[in-house]
Amino acid sequence: MEQQNPREDQIIIETRQLCKNFGPTIALDNVDLKIFRGEITGLIGENGSGKSTISSIIAGMQPPTSGAMFYKGQPHQPATMIEAGRLGIGMIVQEQGYVPNISIAQNIFLGEEGKFRKAGMISAGAMNRAARKALDKIGFHECDPASSIETLDLQDRKLVEIARVINNDPDVLIVDETTTALSQRGREIIYGIMRRMRDENKAVIFISHDLDELMTTCDTLTVLRDGKLIATLGKLEMNARVIKRHMVGREMSEKYYRDDFDGRMSDEIVLNADNITTGSGLLMNFSMQVHRGEILGIGGLSHCGMHELGKALFGEEKLLTGHVKHVPSGQCITSARGAMKLGFGYVSKDRDKEALVLTASIKDNIVSAGLDKVRQFRFFIFPRKENAYVNKQVQDLSIKCASIRQNVQFLSGGNKQKVVFGKWVGRGCDILILDCPTRGVDVGVKAAMYALIDNMKKQGKTIIMISEELTELIGMSDRLLILKDGQFAGEFQRSRTLSEHEIIECMI
Repeated sequence: MEQQNPREDQIIIETRQLCKNFGPTIALDNVDLKIFRGEITGLIGENGSGKSTISSIIAGMQPPTSGAMFYKGQPHQPATMIEAGRLGIGMIVQEQGYVPNISIAQNIFLGEEGKFRKAGMISAGAMNRAARKALDKIGFHECDPASSIETLDLQDRKLVEIARVINNDPDVLIVDETTTALSQRGREIIYGIMRRMRDENKAVIFISHDLDELMTTCDTLTVLRDGKLIATLGKLEMNARVIKRHMVGREMSEKYYRDDFDGRMSDEIVLNADNITTGSGLLMNFSMQVHRGEILGIGGLSHCGMHELGKALFGEEKLLTGHVKHVPSGQCITSARGAMKLGFGYVSKDRDKEALVLTASIKDNIVSAGLDKVRQFRFFIFPRKENAYVNKQVQDLSIKCASIRQNVQFLSGGNKQKVVFGKWVGRGCDILILDCPTRGVDVGVKAAMYALIDNMKKQGKTIIMISEELTELIGMSDRLLILKDGQFAGEFQRSRTLSEHEIIECMI
């Protein structure tokens, strides 16, 4: 008689031969996955490997094409995320998971407003008090639940999403690339929640591209490649080299960053920010200069003003004092349109909200920044020229897609980011401002982006790279500026011996 595996009674979610097709694209190919109680299960794979697809099916965002799912031993076919949430499955999504232009409290209790109905009216006071408890539960005390969600920055909006999911006390929590949008404090909050759920014999599915984060946090790690489940590794089997080999199907070089350390750049100054203070109040009396052919890194802790600096340099942030001058032309940057005319490009941190039109095609997104490159006789756009312009970016950046007419919303995170790069690379920008350019992309895409940035430097282009990853800043920058409380805190030159410890001391 066949003996049952003693762990079988701890399975909380199981998929059998699960498949998902998007037209001719196979996103999941007969995946058999088991999620156990009392474990944090990591999912990793290159962009487009199927990680987010399988988690979104489990969470009720979309149905599978074929196959079966089981939750607590029963068939699982949720029609919506709300239905899955009522069953005890909560998901924190990678990108925007909030509703703009309503309050923080309304975002937390979206679809559950009936809980606060009294005499036919919704009690805003009761909702705000309940929201305060939900926020306090995860350790986020610094906001007013009655205020608009728009008053928070991207990182704090993500904490509101976390509070909404955790307030429903889920048995299974799916965390899809969330930590890339969080400050270190926010990451510690989500790590604490995951550990607590594991200790309560619940389950966590954790998707991340950060190998160190996964190996530190997870009890098991499942690797997906091209929609197939390749391997599941226990804690003792987790090894960065082995995981990368499973992800890409071959041994990967450890070289991601630049291997030169001379920090060579021109003496010519192309951009000068003089005593700038932003309307947001997050940047105060800040000055800097940027050289032609330089990769200038900008770093700091959460709310240091580095993201506002990127917008200010591109003309998208109102200045109360000072100015940003394009030195070769002598012109001041007062708008994004003006910056573009002077050869600027800007890759926003908030990709889905600020950098892309998700319901538009790859073609329309890439062309949106390059109309002057495909237009003839001022008003006419010839389809052949337009298609050639877009196809070159798709080829050069290896964007995986069914066609250039495919909607961007159906691309993986890494391929979305490549589309954003394609908008500005196609224009031949001389000054490119990159805000967290590798957020939420896999190691293969990161390596390709670093190579692209290095190549642009060699062409004499100027790169301003804002990042929350110190290894990235150290590995790519000729010079590194650190901000603290909206002001200059320190400067570091490229060096083989530059350490994270030195930079962190400057940050705090």
